[in-house]
Amino acid sequence: MQLTFREMVPEDADMVAELEAQCFPTPWSRESFWHEAANKFTCYLLAFAGKQLVGYAGFWVAADEAQITNVAIAPDCRGQGAGTQLLAALIEAARARGCTAMTLEVRPSNTPALALYRHFGFQEAGRRKGYYTDNGEDAVIMWKTKL
Repeated sequence: MQLTFREMVPEDADMVAELEAQCFPTPWSRESFWHEAANKFTCYLLAFAGKQLVGYAGFWVAADEAQITNVAIAPDCRGQGAGTQLLAALIEAARARGCTAMTLEVRPSNTPALALYRHFGFQEAGRRKGYYTDNGEDAVIMWKTKL
């Protein structure tokens, strides 16, 4: 799957929230994405196949670290390399903003995501007990310390 990328702007909030609702049991609101897009300390990339939004990912910048907040691929586009391309673009965007490390939380039950992050050199650094409010699942904390 050949993708193109661009940064999210506030006007993208509706379509990003729609994709978010397809991907997560407790989705962020349209307003949350609007605020994220307007925040100078965030970066969200949108991934398109032609004109179709197939994914997005974002991070917050704190000093020289990027905290990945969301990574989502449309259910019908998974397993086709979109996540790999999107995460590579997100890491490059973090480097371009001067970040030297990235961190994230992921469900231990999300084996495809864990494999993707490990592919890019993220390593498990701990757990957050009961992190996910929808079912009380822990979160695996992962770090990539050299971008």
